[in-house]
Amino acid sequence: FDAWHEAVSKAFVPLDARSRTGAAFGGVLANSAVGAVQFSDVAGGAVDVYRSAQAIRRFDPGYLKLGVQLRGYCLVTQDGREAPLTPGDFALYDTRRPYQLSFDSEFRMLVVMFPRELLNLRPDDLANVVARRVSGRRGVGGLVSPFLVKLANELRSDQIVPTFELSNAVLDLFAAALSEQLGCEPSVRPETRRHALILQIKAFIDARLDDPELTTATIAAAHYISPRYLQKLFEAEGSTVTDWIRRRRLDHCRRELRDPRHAGEPISRIAGRWGLLDSSHFSRLFRATYGMSPREFRSEKIVSP
Repeated sequence: FDAWHEAVSKAFVPLDARSRTGAAFGGVLANSAVGAVQFSDVAGGAVDVYRSAQAIRRFDPGYLKLGVQLRGYCLVTQDGREAPLTPGDFALYDTRRPYQLSFDSEFRMLVVMFPRELLNLRPDDLANVVARRVSGRRGVGGLVSPFLVKLANELRSDQIVPTFELSNAVLDLFAAALSEQLGCEPSVRPETRRHALILQIKAFIDARLDDPELTTATIAAAHYISPRYLQKLFEAEGSTVTDWIRRRRLDHCRRELRDPRHAGEPISRIAGRWGLLDSSHFSRLFRATYGMSPREFRSEKIVSP
């Protein structure tokens, strides 16, 4: 427990902690940072973690922390407010003022820590949003939560390295979700709302890649925007809707072709599972993208060390 406590304090800001179990304490801390934004996957047993006035006087970088509950239950307390978090929920808290996180059993939490000026919220709105529970099951929070759960799992398994683009996307989603919580969406900058919308659309597409009828028109209609505006959103990122769908489908096919669990499965079935029903067309797309046919790619991956 002492080693875990010391590691957590060094990774974030000086913190006090009190174990709530007399048994042996096991914990995990995995950090990854890009610029001033730090992503941390934290796990442990029943414990109270708190930042006291004394600890603040010792070191106060003026950071914000946003905790996303991944497992277990947490009660976040700050400024006289309480945010009870169950898996998928998240809350913001400010390192400049005392706060407490109480975990009543084994837990896992993704913590994103960053300078307060990076969050696109007005100071008054920021003061009103700390220690407020944002549900991970509805509204913008329903988009943010699965996005962050996936991010936490990829960070822990080293499948992804955070980038400035990813950090900005995460902070924009936070700002949009917190603004929705306060009912002050109009105060969010247009680019923040636009960023949140494009991520929401990409999540919508990813969930429907198996649908061969997925089109620009159906995607636009589902988000109450025009097909032209949808195309503009993707053009701003140097792509088109069709290109994005194609790349995501091919990427899933590529992953399954090199997965030993699918070694005996016909290539046409793998392609069809991701909405690519024409085998000849799929083969041409795959070769144009990866420089070899699906069959050659699969054989190379199987025999390579």
